[in-house]
Amino acid sequence: MKFEGTKDYVATDDLTVAVNAAVTLERPLLVKGEPGTGKTELARQVANALGLEMIEWNIKSTTKAQQGLYEYDAVSRLRDSQLGDERVHDVSNYIKKGKLWTAFEADTKVVLLIDEIDKADIEFPNDLLQELDKMEFHVYETGETIKARNRPIVIITSNNEKELPDAFLRRCFFHYIRFPDMDTMKAIVAVHHPGIKEQLLTTALTQFFELRDTSGLKKKPSTSEVLDWLKLLLAEDLTAEDLKRDGANALPKLHGALLKNEQDVHLFERLAFMARGQR
Repeated sequence: MKFEGTKDYVATDDLTVAVNAAVTLERPLLVKGEPGTGKTELARQVANALGLEMIEWNIKSTTKAQQGLYEYDAVSRLRDSQLGDERVHDVSNYIKKGKLWTAFEADTKVVLLIDEIDKADIEFPNDLLQELDKMEFHVYETGETIKARNRPIVIITSNNEKELPDAFLRRCFFHYIRFPDMDTMKAIVAVHHPGIKEQLLTTALTQFFELRDTSGLKKKPSTSEVLDWLKLLLAEDLTAEDLKRDGANALPKLHGALLKNEQDVHLFERLAFMARGQR
C-alpha cells in the first residue's frame, strides 16, 4: 500500500514520503500549511489512490472530542420513558456513533480525515490521545469496548491557528506543505486547466508570485485562489498582452479573485499612486 500521487493531485516527493512513512509507522499524519494548499484534498486523493473509503470529520470551534467517539442522548431516553416506550430498555438505542467509531468498525481499512483540528479548543487533541494511539475506546453506557477492526489511515490537517500539545505531536508524523514554487504551480495548473497557453500562464503566474511577495500584504493569495483567477482569465478570453500593467495600475486584472480584503486592495492602490508620483 503505497501512495505516489494521482493524475488529479500533484504530490511533491517529500509529501509522498510523508504519507507513506505515516502509513508504515501506523501513526496519524499531521499536515500543516497555508489555507488553500491542498491539505484536505490530500486525504481524498490518498483514499482514491489506495482504493479506500474516506470518512471525513470536519472540526468546528464547538466540536468536542467525545462527538468523534459517540454521543448519548439522555434527554430522548427520559422522554421515551415518560411515554412508556419500550426502546428505553436498550440504552444502545440512544447512542449515536461518531466518526471514529464508524472508522473503527469498518470491515476494511479506511482513510479517516480529521479536518482543521486547530479550530477546536486546546483540550481537543489531548482528549483523543489514547483513542488514536490504542485505536480503541470504552462506551460507559453499555460497558463495551470498541476496537478498530482495521487500523485506519488517519490524516489530520491544521491551518496553524493555534499550537497543538506536545503529547499529541509526539504521536503524529508531521509534514508541512510548502507553498508551491513556479514549476510545481505550473504542474498543478496543468491538472486543473489543461491546454492553457504557455505565455498566458507564465505572465499570470509571474504577476501572482509578485503579488504574493509584496511587503505588507495582510492575506497572501493561495493555490486555490490562483486557480480561480486563471479560470476567470480563461473565461474572459484574456491574453498575456491583456494582463500587462503599468505603474499607474498596480492591481492585476480581476483582482477580486486574489485579494480578499480592503487593506490589501488599498495597499496596491497606494503603490500605484506612489508610482505615478515618481514619473
